[in-house]
Amino acid sequence: MSKLSATTIVIAMGVALSGCASNPTNTQIGTVTGAVVGGVVGSAITGGSTTGTVVGAGAGAAIGYEIGKRIK
Repeated sequence: MSKLSATTIVIAMGVALSGCASNPTNTQIGTVTGAVVGGVVGSAITGGSTTGTVVGAGAGAAIGYEIGKRIK
């Protein structure tokens, strides 16, 4: 999978997930944002590797979740 394809898929997933609720919580926003950013960064670091994109998205989602929990 090319770098552009993986990045596009991750961004599309983020947009799709963000539309699931009319008033998302900070935790949800943090999780989705983290997943998108992590996927893009993971893809960039690994030269477009699918594994790098997925791992980056997972790590980003976990970090975004924790940050979102702490925002009041």
